[in-house]
Amino acid sequence: MCHNYGPLPVTISKGERIYVWDVEGKKYFDFLAGYSSTNQGHCHPKIVQALVDQASKVTQTSRAFHNTEMGTFSDYLCNLLGFDKFLPSSTGVEACESACKVARRWGYVVKGVEHDKASIIMANGCFWGRSITASGGCDDESRYKNFGPFTPGFPLVDFNNVE
Repeated sequence: MCHNYGPLPVTISKGERIYVWDVEGKKYFDFLAGYSSTNQGHCHPKIVQALVDQASKVTQTSRAFHNTEMGTFSDYLCNLLGFDKFLPSSTGVEACESACKVARRWGYVVKGVEHDKASIIMANGCFWGRSITASGGCDDESRYKNFGPFTPGFPLVDFNNVE
């Protein structure tokens, strides 16, 4: 595999809620709680059952189709958060890129920012993905060296530096 993380010298073979076990049977706390899209922990029985129930019907539908769950979920989420709509995403980087698009569109349509002049300030030391936009909006040389040109309009600043 390509090198993008420096993994610990532990090979995980199974997980359950906050615990994981290595191939030799040693038990660990998983202080990452899984990771990213699985941060609810490992193999919670209700989540596993919901996954099995849904997978026995259909695993995923493209947004090019309607499905029997999205309407109910949309109503629930919008009522819970007090919004009239939301934009579902499949990945974290897709969500972040969509947030950039929404922010830029708001700048142009609502605030009257001059065409193609919108900027979104990014903070040094952050990580939100490995897309071209995310890679260009960082100060980590391993993520941006030899990958440009990048999406323009993402100036970098240090945390706590108001100037």
